[in-house]
Amino acid sequence: MTLARSVLLFVLAAVLEIGGAWLVWQGVRSGRGWWWVGAGVIALGLYGFVATLQPDAQFGRILAAYGGVFIAGSLVWGMVADGYRPDRYDVIGAVICLFGVAVIMYAPRT
Repeated sequence: MTLARSVLLFVLAAVLEIGGAWLVWQGVRSGRGWWWVGAGVIALGLYGFVATLQPDAQFGRILAAYGGVFIAGSLVWGMVADGYRPDRYDVIGAVICLFGVAVIMYAPRT
């Protein structure tokens, strides 16, 4: 259950951070207005709280691992929200990052 909870928290954190940044981007760069920016700022703030819910108590480990989730999640977000099509090197890089997440977070510790 702890592994499933951790993975779910990483996914939720990714949605909040990437979604929040995307909302700010849309509000400012695409001229959608300050409501979009405000919603993005709220989502980014919520991301910070979600990260604290990870079972592991090590800040550096959580944020380092989340970096890999962010990379892969950003590519997925771009595909869904903006029609971005990653090339094979994007995909290979994202898989390497997710492998790194698994090692950092879930390798047995002595």
